[in-house]
Amino acid sequence: MASASATLLKSSPIINKSEWIKGQNLRQPSVCVIRCHPTSAALTIRASSYADELVKTAKTIASPGRGILAMDESNATCGKRLDSIGLENTEANRQAYRTLLVSAPGLGEYISGAILFEETLYQSTVDGKKMVDVLVEQNIVPGIKVDKGLVPLPGSNNESWCQGLDGLSSRTAAYYQQGARFAKWRTVVSIPNGPSALAVKEAAWGLARYAAISQDSGLVPIVEPEILLDGEHGIDRTFEVAQKVWAEVFFYLAENNVLFEGILLKPSMVTPGAECKEKATPQQVADYTLKLLHRRIPPAVPGIMFLSGGQSEVEATLNLNAMNQSPNPWHVSFSYARALQNTCLKTWGGRPENVKAAQDALLTRAKANSLAQLGKYTGEGESEEAKKGMFVKGYVY
Repeated sequence: MASASATLLKSSPIINKSEWIKGQNLRQPSVCVIRCHPTSAALTIRASSYADELVKTAKTIASPGRGILAMDESNATCGKRLDSIGLENTEANRQAYRTLLVSAPGLGEYISGAILFEETLYQSTVDGKKMVDVLVEQNIVPGIKVDKGLVPLPGSNNESWCQGLDGLSSRTAAYYQQGARFAKWRTVVSIPNGPSALAVKEAAWGLARYAAISQDSGLVPIVEPEILLDGEHGIDRTFEVAQKVWAEVFFYLAENNVLFEGILLKPSMVTPGAECKEKATPQQVADYTLKLLHRRIPPAVPGIMFLSGGQSEVEATLNLNAMNQSPNPWHVSFSYARALQNTCLKTWGGRPENVKAAQDALLTRAKANSLAQLGKYTGEGESEEAKKGMFVKGYVY
Protein backbone atom coordinates (compact mmCIF):
# COMPACT_ATOMS: atom_id res chain seq x y z
CA MET A 1 0.00 0.00 0.00
CA ALA A 2 2.88 2.34 0.83
CA SER A 3 4.29 2.19 -2.69
CA ALA A 4 0.84 2.75 -4.20
CA SER A 5 0.32 5.82 -2.04
CA ALA A 6 3.75 7.16 -2.87
CA THR A 7 3.06 6.87 -6.58
CA LEU A 8 -0.30 8.60 -6.27
CA LEU A 9 0.92 11.43 -4.04
CA LYS A 10 4.29 12.16 -5.58
CA SER A 11 5.04 15.76 -6.49
CA SER A 12 4.20 16.82 -10.00
CA PRO A 13 5.46 19.76 -12.08
CA ILE A 14 3.25 22.73 -12.93
CA ILE A 15 0.77 21.94 -15.66
CA ASN A 16 1.64 22.98 -19.18
CA LYS A 17 -0.76 25.26 -21.07
CA SER A 18 -1.16 22.71 -23.82
CA GLU A 19 -2.63 20.23 -21.35
CA TRP A 20 -5.68 22.46 -20.88
CA ILE A 21 -6.60 22.65 -24.53
CA LYS A 22 -9.83 20.94 -25.45
CA GLY A 23 -10.05 17.90 -27.63
CA GLN A 24 -8.05 15.45 -25.54
CA ASN A 25 -9.44 11.94 -25.54
CA LEU A 26 -11.50 11.13 -22.48
CA ARG A 27 -9.85 8.48 -20.35
CA GLN A 28 -11.72 5.91 -18.34
CA PRO A 29 -11.22 5.79 -14.57
CA SER A 30 -9.57 2.75 -13.17
CA VAL A 31 -10.05 1.04 -9.84
CA CYS A 32 -7.27 -0.69 -7.95
CA VAL A 33 -8.01 -3.08 -5.10
CA ILE A 34 -5.46 -3.42 -2.32
CA ARG A 35 -5.94 -6.31 0.11
CA CYS A 36 -4.78 -5.67 3.63
CA HIS A 37 -3.48 -8.80 5.43
CA PRO A 38 -3.93 -10.61 7.72
CA THR A 39 -7.61 -9.59 7.59
CA SER A 40 -9.76 -10.69 4.67
CA ALA A 41 -11.40 -7.26 4.18
CA ALA A 42 -10.57 -5.44 0.94
CA LEU A 43 -9.80 -1.73 0.87
CA THR A 44 -10.83 -0.22 -2.46
CA ILE A 45 -9.03 2.93 -3.50
CA ARG A 46 -10.52 4.71 -6.47
CA ALA A 47 -7.57 6.00 -8.49
CA SER A 48 -8.83 7.86 -11.55
CA SER A 49 -6.45 7.80 -14.49
CA TYR A 50 -6.69 11.59 -14.27
CA ALA A 51 -4.98 11.59 -10.83
CA ASP A 52 -1.67 13.08 -11.98
CA GLU A 53 -3.39 15.70 -14.09
CA LEU A 54 -5.71 16.67 -11.24
CA VAL A 55 -2.74 17.21 -8.93
CA LYS A 56 -0.97 19.33 -11.57
CA THR A 57 -4.04 21.46 -12.22
CA ALA A 58 -4.64 22.06 -8.51
CA LYS A 59 -0.99 23.04 -8.00
CA THR A 60 -1.14 25.41 -10.96
CA ILE A 61 -4.17 27.20 -9.56
CA ALA A 62 -2.61 27.26 -6.10
CA SER A 63 0.56 28.99 -7.30
CA PRO A 64 2.25 31.77 -5.28
CA GLY A 65 0.76 35.24 -5.57
CA ARG A 66 -2.26 34.11 -7.61
CA GLY A 67 -5.91 33.31 -6.99
CA ILE A 68 -9.23 32.78 -8.75
CA LEU A 69 -11.50 35.24 -10.53
CA ALA A 70 -15.08 34.05 -9.98
CA MET A 71 -17.06 35.27 -12.99
CA ASP A 72 -19.62 32.47 -13.03
CA GLU A 73 -22.70 34.50 -12.17
CA SER A 74 -25.84 33.03 -13.68
CA ASN A 75 -27.46 35.04 -16.45
CA ALA A 76 -30.06 36.28 -13.96
CA THR A 77 -27.42 37.43 -11.45
CA CYS A 78 -25.30 38.95 -14.20
CA GLY A 79 -28.44 40.81 -15.23
CA LYS A 80 -28.68 42.37 -11.77
CA ARG A 81 -25.07 43.53 -12.05
CA LEU A 82 -25.71 45.03 -15.48
CA ASP A 83 -28.92 46.66 -14.26
CA SER A 84 -26.93 48.41 -11.52
CA ILE A 85 -25.09 50.35 -14.26
CA GLY A 86 -28.15 50.88 -16.43
CA LEU A 87 -27.58 48.11 -18.98
CA GLU A 88 -30.12 45.65 -20.30
CA ASN A 89 -29.52 41.96 -19.60
CA THR A 90 -28.76 40.74 -23.11
CA GLU A 91 -26.25 38.18 -24.33
CA ALA A 92 -24.37 40.93 -26.16
CA ASN A 93 -23.96 42.98 -22.97
CA ARG A 94 -22.91 39.92 -20.96
CA GLN A 95 -20.42 39.08 -23.70
CA ALA A 96 -19.01 42.60 -23.71
CA TYR A 97 -18.50 42.60 -19.95
CA ARG A 98 -16.95 39.14 -19.83
CA THR A 99 -14.67 40.04 -22.73
CA LEU A 100 -13.49 43.02 -20.71
CA LEU A 101 -12.63 40.75 -17.78
CA VAL A 102 -10.79 37.91 -19.55
CA SER A 103 -8.81 40.19 -21.86
CA ALA A 104 -7.41 42.54 -19.21
CA PRO A 105 -3.69 42.78 -20.13
CA GLY A 106 -1.44 40.91 -17.70
CA LEU A 107 -4.32 39.46 -15.67
CA GLY A 108 -2.57 36.08 -15.51
CA GLU A 109 0.16 37.57 -13.35
CA TYR A 110 -2.32 37.68 -10.47
CA ILE A 111 -5.09 35.28 -11.52
CA SER A 112 -4.47 31.53 -11.93
CA GLY A 113 -8.03 30.36 -12.60
CA ALA A 114 -11.33 31.80 -13.80
CA ILE A 115 -14.70 30.21 -12.97
CA LEU A 116 -17.10 30.56 -15.90
CA PHE A 117 -20.83 30.17 -16.36
CA GLU A 118 -21.78 27.62 -19.03
CA GLU A 119 -22.69 30.36 -21.52
CA THR A 120 -19.20 31.85 -21.19
CA LEU A 121 -17.41 28.51 -21.56
CA TYR A 122 -18.90 28.17 -25.05
CA GLN A 123 -18.83 31.89 -25.85
CA SER A 124 -16.44 33.96 -27.93
CA THR A 125 -15.22 37.48 -27.18
CA VAL A 126 -16.54 40.49 -29.08
CA ASP A 127 -13.48 40.02 -31.33
CA GLY A 128 -14.51 36.44 -32.19
CA LYS A 129 -11.89 34.62 -30.08
CA LYS A 130 -13.00 31.81 -27.80
CA MET A 131 -13.10 32.94 -24.17
CA VAL A 132 -11.32 29.72 -23.13
CA ASP A 133 -8.46 30.40 -25.57
CA VAL A 134 -8.04 33.97 -24.30
CA LEU A 135 -7.73 32.66 -20.73
CA VAL A 136 -5.22 29.97 -21.65
CA GLU A 137 -3.09 32.56 -23.48
CA GLN A 138 -3.05 34.54 -20.22
CA ASN A 139 -1.85 31.42 -18.35
CA ILE A 140 -5.23 31.19 -16.58
CA VAL A 141 -6.92 27.81 -16.09
CA PRO A 142 -10.58 27.82 -17.25
CA GLY A 143 -13.14 26.49 -14.77
CA ILE A 144 -16.89 25.91 -14.87
CA LYS A 145 -19.83 26.27 -12.46
CA VAL A 146 -21.67 22.93 -12.53
CA ASP A 147 -24.37 23.14 -9.85
CA LYS A 148 -27.96 23.97 -10.78
CA GLY A 149 -28.71 26.30 -7.90
CA LEU A 150 -30.39 26.16 -4.52
CA VAL A 151 -33.91 24.94 -3.82
CA PRO A 152 -35.88 24.51 -0.56
CA LEU A 153 -34.91 21.44 1.51
CA PRO A 154 -38.06 19.58 2.64
CA GLY A 155 -38.03 18.65 6.31
CA SER A 156 -35.59 21.39 7.27
CA ASN A 157 -35.87 24.73 9.05
CA ASN A 158 -36.52 26.76 5.88
CA GLU A 159 -33.08 25.75 4.61
CA SER A 160 -31.92 24.84 1.12
CA TRP A 161 -30.00 22.20 -0.78
CA CYS A 162 -28.06 22.34 -4.02
CA GLN A 163 -29.31 20.49 -7.08
CA GLY A 164 -27.38 19.34 -10.15
CA LEU A 165 -26.12 15.78 -9.61
CA ASP A 166 -28.46 14.37 -12.26
CA GLY A 167 -26.57 14.22 -15.54
CA LEU A 168 -23.43 15.68 -13.96
CA SER A 169 -21.12 12.96 -15.28
CA SER A 170 -21.99 13.63 -18.92
CA ARG A 171 -21.88 17.41 -18.41
CA THR A 172 -18.45 17.38 -16.76
CA ALA A 173 -17.10 15.17 -19.56
CA ALA A 174 -18.36 17.69 -22.12
CA TYR A 175 -16.92 20.62 -20.16
CA TYR A 176 -13.52 18.91 -20.11
CA GLN A 177 -13.66 18.55 -23.90
CA GLN A 178 -14.50 22.25 -24.17
CA GLY A 179 -11.36 23.17 -22.24
CA ALA A 180 -12.44 23.42 -18.60
CA ARG A 181 -10.02 21.91 -16.09
CA PHE A 182 -11.73 22.62 -12.78
CA ALA A 183 -15.30 22.89 -11.50
CA LYS A 184 -17.30 24.68 -8.83
CA TRP A 185 -20.32 23.60 -6.79
CA ARG A 186 -21.74 26.04 -4.27
CA THR A 187 -24.04 25.05 -1.46
CA VAL A 188 -24.91 27.14 1.58
CA VAL A 189 -25.45 26.80 5.31
CA SER A 190 -27.52 29.37 7.20
CA ILE A 191 -26.74 30.02 10.86
CA PRO A 192 -29.99 31.92 11.69
CA ASN A 193 -31.93 28.90 10.41
CA GLY A 194 -30.06 26.39 12.56
CA PRO A 195 -28.26 24.97 10.80
CA SER A 196 -30.12 21.66 11.08
CA ALA A 197 -28.23 18.36 11.04
CA LEU A 198 -30.20 17.49 7.90
CA ALA A 199 -29.03 20.60 6.03
CA VAL A 200 -25.39 20.09 7.02
CA LYS A 201 -25.43 16.43 6.00
CA GLU A 202 -27.16 17.19 2.69
CA ALA A 203 -24.62 19.92 1.90
CA ALA A 204 -21.66 17.65 2.72
CA TRP A 205 -22.98 14.63 0.81
CA GLY A 206 -23.84 16.67 -2.28
CA LEU A 207 -20.39 18.25 -2.34
CA ALA A 208 -18.71 14.85 -1.96
CA ARG A 209 -20.70 13.24 -4.79
CA TYR A 210 -20.02 16.21 -7.05
CA ALA A 211 -16.29 16.10 -6.20
CA ALA A 212 -16.00 12.40 -7.02
CA ILE A 213 -17.87 12.79 -10.32
CA SER A 214 -15.79 15.81 -11.33
CA GLN A 215 -12.51 14.02 -10.67
CA ASP A 216 -13.73 11.10 -12.76
CA SER A 217 -14.04 13.53 -15.68
CA GLY A 218 -10.64 15.20 -15.15
CA LEU A 219 -11.93 18.34 -13.43
CA VAL A 220 -10.48 19.57 -10.13
CA PRO A 221 -13.50 20.17 -7.89
CA ILE A 222 -13.76 23.35 -5.86
CA VAL A 223 -15.56 22.34 -2.68
CA GLU A 224 -17.67 25.28 -1.47
CA PRO A 225 -19.99 25.01 1.53
CA GLU A 226 -20.62 28.72 2.08
CA ILE A 227 -21.62 29.69 5.60
CA LEU A 228 -23.73 32.74 4.90
CA LEU A 229 -22.95 36.09 6.52
CA ASP A 230 -26.66 36.65 7.31
CA GLY A 231 -27.39 36.97 11.02
CA GLU A 232 -26.61 38.74 14.29
CA HIS A 233 -24.42 35.94 15.68
CA GLY A 234 -20.89 36.52 16.94
CA ILE A 235 -17.65 35.10 15.57
CA ASP A 236 -17.61 32.24 18.10
CA ARG A 237 -20.93 30.93 16.78
CA THR A 238 -19.60 31.06 13.21
CA PHE A 239 -16.54 29.10 14.33
CA GLU A 240 -18.70 26.48 16.04
CA VAL A 241 -20.87 25.95 12.97
CA ALA A 242 -17.89 25.94 10.60
CA GLN A 243 -16.19 23.18 12.60
CA LYS A 244 -19.32 21.04 12.34
CA VAL A 245 -19.74 21.68 8.62
CA TRP A 246 -16.13 20.98 7.67
CA ALA A 247 -15.99 17.80 9.77
CA GLU A 248 -19.00 16.49 7.89
CA VAL A 249 -17.65 17.59 4.49
CA PHE A 250 -14.33 15.79 4.88
CA PHE A 251 -15.97 12.67 6.28
CA TYR A 252 -18.07 12.32 3.13
CA LEU A 253 -15.23 13.31 0.80
CA ALA A 254 -13.28 10.38 2.25
CA GLU A 255 -16.32 8.08 2.01
CA ASN A 256 -16.51 8.92 -1.71
CA ASN A 257 -12.79 8.21 -2.27
CA VAL A 258 -12.07 11.79 -3.36
CA LEU A 259 -8.37 12.50 -3.98
CA PHE A 260 -7.55 15.31 -1.53
CA GLU A 261 -4.47 16.37 -3.52
CA GLY A 262 -6.78 17.00 -6.48
CA ILE A 263 -9.33 19.34 -4.89
CA LEU A 264 -9.46 23.00 -3.89
CA LEU A 265 -11.56 24.46 -1.08
CA LYS A 266 -13.61 27.64 -1.23
CA PRO A 267 -14.70 28.33 2.34
CA SER A 268 -16.11 31.38 4.04
CA MET A 269 -13.78 33.23 6.37
CA VAL A 270 -14.76 32.96 10.03
CA THR A 271 -16.41 36.31 10.72
CA PRO A 272 -19.30 37.58 12.85
CA GLY A 273 -22.72 37.74 11.23
CA ALA A 274 -23.17 40.80 9.05
CA GLU A 275 -25.71 42.25 11.49
CA CYS A 276 -23.64 41.57 14.61
CA LYS A 277 -22.83 44.74 16.56
CA GLU A 278 -19.35 43.48 17.47
CA LYS A 279 -17.11 43.69 14.42
CA ALA A 280 -13.90 41.66 14.10
CA THR A 281 -10.49 42.99 13.15
CA PRO A 282 -8.51 41.36 10.32
CA GLN A 283 -6.27 39.76 12.93
CA GLN A 284 -9.24 38.23 14.77
CA VAL A 285 -10.66 36.90 11.49
CA ALA A 286 -7.27 35.42 10.64
CA ASP A 287 -6.84 33.82 14.07
CA TYR A 288 -10.26 32.16 14.06
CA THR A 289 -10.08 31.11 10.42
CA LEU A 290 -6.59 29.61 10.65
CA LYS A 291 -7.55 27.77 13.85
CA LEU A 292 -10.48 26.26 11.96
CA LEU A 293 -8.29 25.24 9.02
CA HIS A 294 -5.69 23.61 11.26
CA ARG A 295 -8.39 21.62 13.05
CA ARG A 296 -10.31 20.46 10.01
CA ILE A 297 -8.34 20.64 6.73
CA PRO A 298 -5.73 17.96 5.88
CA PRO A 299 -2.41 19.40 4.68
CA ALA A 300 -2.75 17.20 1.58
CA VAL A 301 -5.25 19.76 0.23
CA PRO A 302 -3.19 22.12 -1.98
CA GLY A 303 -5.23 25.30 -1.87
CA ILE A 304 -7.74 27.21 0.27
CA MET A 305 -9.37 29.80 -2.01
CA PHE A 306 -11.57 32.00 0.19
CA LEU A 307 -14.83 33.51 -0.97
CA SER A 308 -15.56 37.15 -0.10
CA GLY A 309 -19.24 36.65 0.69
CA GLY A 310 -20.29 40.30 0.63
CA GLN A 311 -17.27 41.81 2.38
CA SER A 312 -15.99 45.06 0.91
CA GLU A 313 -13.14 44.79 -1.57
CA VAL A 314 -10.66 46.16 0.97
CA GLU A 315 -12.01 44.12 3.89
CA ALA A 316 -11.65 40.85 1.96
CA THR A 317 -8.08 41.76 1.01
CA LEU A 318 -7.06 42.84 4.52
CA ASN A 319 -8.40 39.62 6.02
CA LEU A 320 -6.58 37.49 3.45
CA ASN A 321 -3.36 39.39 4.08
CA ALA A 322 -3.64 38.80 7.84
CA MET A 323 -3.87 35.04 7.23
CA ASN A 324 -0.63 35.06 5.26
CA GLN A 325 1.65 36.69 7.82
CA SER A 326 3.20 33.32 8.63
CA PRO A 327 3.63 30.11 6.62
CA ASN A 328 0.61 27.82 6.21
CA PRO A 329 0.42 24.13 5.24
CA TRP A 330 -1.77 25.14 2.28
CA HIS A 331 -1.80 27.87 -0.34
CA VAL A 332 -4.16 30.39 1.30
CA SER A 333 -5.61 32.61 -1.39
CA PHE A 334 -8.80 34.02 -2.91
CA SER A 335 -11.69 33.15 -5.20
CA TYR A 336 -13.52 36.45 -5.35
CA ALA A 337 -16.37 37.68 -7.51
CA ARG A 338 -17.77 40.98 -6.23
CA ALA A 339 -14.57 41.74 -4.29
CA LEU A 340 -12.67 41.77 -7.61
CA GLN A 341 -15.35 43.08 -9.95
CA ASN A 342 -17.31 45.78 -8.08
CA THR A 343 -15.17 48.82 -8.86
CA CYS A 344 -14.36 47.45 -12.31
CA LEU A 345 -18.06 47.16 -13.22
CA LYS A 346 -18.91 50.65 -12.01
CA THR A 347 -15.90 52.14 -13.80
CA TRP A 348 -16.96 50.51 -17.07
CA GLY A 349 -20.58 51.63 -16.90
CA GLY A 350 -21.26 49.93 -20.23
CA ARG A 351 -19.24 52.49 -22.19
CA PRO A 352 -16.62 51.28 -24.71
CA GLU A 353 -14.39 54.27 -23.96
CA ASN A 354 -14.17 53.13 -20.31
CA VAL A 355 -12.93 49.60 -21.03
CA LYS A 356 -9.26 50.34 -20.32
CA ALA A 357 -10.04 52.20 -17.08
CA ALA A 358 -12.28 49.32 -15.97
CA GLN A 359 -9.57 46.77 -16.76
CA ASP A 360 -7.10 48.87 -14.77
CA ALA A 361 -9.52 48.79 -11.83
CA LEU A 362 -9.73 44.99 -12.11
CA LEU A 363 -5.94 44.70 -12.25
CA THR A 364 -5.63 46.97 -9.20
CA ARG A 365 -7.84 44.65 -7.16
CA ALA A 366 -6.18 41.51 -8.55
CA LYS A 367 -2.74 42.87 -7.68
CA ALA A 368 -3.87 43.86 -4.17
CA ASN A 369 -5.09 40.32 -3.51
CA SER A 370 -1.95 38.87 -5.06
CA LEU A 371 0.05 40.88 -2.53
CA ALA A 372 -2.30 39.70 0.23
CA GLN A 373 -1.67 36.09 -0.76
CA LEU A 374 2.01 36.81 -0.25
CA GLY A 375 1.32 38.66 3.02
CA LYS A 376 2.58 41.97 1.59
CA TYR A 377 -0.59 44.06 1.22
CA THR A 378 -0.60 47.41 3.05
CA GLY A 379 -3.99 48.89 2.16
CA GLU A 380 -2.47 52.22 1.19
CA GLY A 381 -4.12 54.34 -1.50
CA GLU A 382 -7.42 52.42 -1.61
CA SER A 383 -10.46 54.26 -2.95
CA GLU A 384 -13.61 54.90 -0.92
CA GLU A 385 -15.56 52.74 -3.37
CA ALA A 386 -13.33 49.77 -2.54
CA LYS A 387 -14.12 50.20 1.15
CA LYS A 388 -17.89 49.93 0.75
CA GLY A 389 -19.48 46.73 2.08
CA MET A 390 -21.40 44.57 -0.42
CA PHE A 391 -23.44 42.40 1.93
CA VAL A 392 -27.01 41.77 0.70
CA LYS A 393 -29.37 40.03 3.09
CA GLY A 394 -30.72 36.81 1.55
CA TYR A 395 -28.39 37.22 -1.43
CA VAL A 396 -29.05 34.79 -4.29
CA TYR A 397 -26.02 34.03 -6.47
